[in-house]
Amino acid sequence: MTEKKITCNKCTHFYVTWDKQYPRGCRTMNFKSKDLPSTVVYESSGLECQKFKAKKK
Repeated sequence: MTEKKITCNKCTHFYVTWDKQYPRGCRTMNFKSKDLPSTVVYESSGLECQKFKAKKK
């Protein structure tokens, strides 16, 4: 099985914060982190992000 890596930068819910300690955030899951939100979700649950929504081009 080929796993597809989630790229937060291509998601509509991803945003960059002004917080130096937690520079990346996810609007849908309502959290900020040092790492990409998809990485935090995977490490916490063992599942790829289920809320990914690609940005319109």
